[in-house]
Amino acid sequence: MRTHRTAWIVAAVIVVLLAGGTGVFLALRGDSGEPSGTAAPTLPAPSAEAPSASPPPPPGADLTGPLDLLLIGVDTRVSIPDWQPHADAIMLLHIDEGLKTGFLYSLPRDLRVDIPAFAKNGYGGGRHKLTEAMSYGARVPGTDRADTAQGYELLARTIEKYTGIRSFDAGAVLTFAGLSRLTDALGGVTLTIDQKVVSQHRRPDGTARTLRPGGGGYVGPQATYLPGTRKLTGWQAIDYARQRYTAGGDYTRQRHQRQLVKALLTEAGKAGLATDPARLGSVVGALGDTLAVSGERTPVEYAYALRDLTPSGLTSVALPGSSVVSNGGYIGEQLDAGGRAFLRAVASGDPGAYLDKHPELISK
Repeated sequence: MRTHRTAWIVAAVIVVLLAGGTGVFLALRGDSGEPSGTAAPTLPAPSAEAPSASPPPPPGADLTGPLDLLLIGVDTRVSIPDWQPHADAIMLLHIDEGLKTGFLYSLPRDLRVDIPAFAKNGYGGGRHKLTEAMSYGARVPGTDRADTAQGYELLARTIEKYTGIRSFDAGAVLTFAGLSRLTDALGGVTLTIDQKVVSQHRRPDGTARTLRPGGGGYVGPQATYLPGTRKLTGWQAIDYARQRYTAGGDYTRQRHQRQLVKALLTEAGKAGLATDPARLGSVVGALGDTLAVSGERTPVEYAYALRDLTPSGLTSVALPGSSVVSNGGYIGEQLDAGGRAFLRAVASGDPGAYLDKHPELISK
């Protein structure tokens, strides 16, 4: 049975733990997973008279994989009354047995899926876009309050049902603001922009564009990201990675989001977080009000278990799909046969073998 808590577990797993490894283990208090800013205390040496006992294995040493993790970027629209959170970015990470290699892939936010009934708030289930599972689950009957952890629970159940993954070992829900702060705490991020992207949301100076009177988009100058290798600040990186009204649509956006995650891991590694607990604490603290929903294991355990997984060990996978049209109107997305077959390979525990036969799914 899953347990849930407000923490930063898989945000740290994705961005910090994978790069920090044992350094994270030393920088955390084992009871709560909060940064302590200091190394773990040194235990006194055994007396000469007493026989030396073998030290116990580090927490997490028994985790050998495989693991399946879920990372959600949430569009909270906190300025809009009664707005229920939607899952704007949906990324999954499968880590192979041995915990040295993994596969990062995305599901379209508009994927047509069967959302199961949810007894916690009386939702009866139905066929909708995947992004809506978060909002249906987050509803609290009789109030206008949104319970994001509850929304995550229904979203995770929906994805498990669709993919065949038995259960996620851990997952996190991150706000765009939290990711932006995290990027800035790492000193920005270097991305190789692969196509021209024009922002729907930001002006060139980073301020928000103005809503068009009466709705239907925005007005004013637009931030533009041109092809080439560039160092981006937090707001620029998140803005670039969330644009879907561009060539390739949401599938391009999914690729850019995976690109950003791997770039953040690279920056975390260059920052030397494994040997600098104080810097690690400031980076993790930058997550601020990020909400993470964890599994039953602690951040310390994941930190130790994933110490050998680096960005070079992650393969980014693009799942092909197409639009679904009903009565002449767009109602969502569906994965093509190749994408669905990859999900079956993940569920059966052998995605690498599938990609060996279908290398066209690997994002270059």
